[in-house]
Amino acid sequence: MKRVFIEPVPKGRWGPIDGYALEFQDGTRVTDDLYQSAERLAVSEIKLRGYTPLAGRQGRITDKADTEHWEAS
Repeated sequence: MKRVFIEPVPKGRWGPIDGYALEFQDGTRVTDDLYQSAERLAVSEIKLRGYTPLAGRQGRITDKADTEHWEAS
């Protein structure tokens, strides 16, 4: 099953989080929508589309290549 990453927007440490984007490994977005809740709305959307959701566990700076930054939701 293809993995989808739940990324905070904006990326990095610039200001408050506006929402969460759903992205594939290469950075392309699954949808252009921003989700206000990473835990509920984003995970539900990913599962409905048949993908595996991965949420960052290291805060706002995430590296998709580093598996320790991510955990399955």
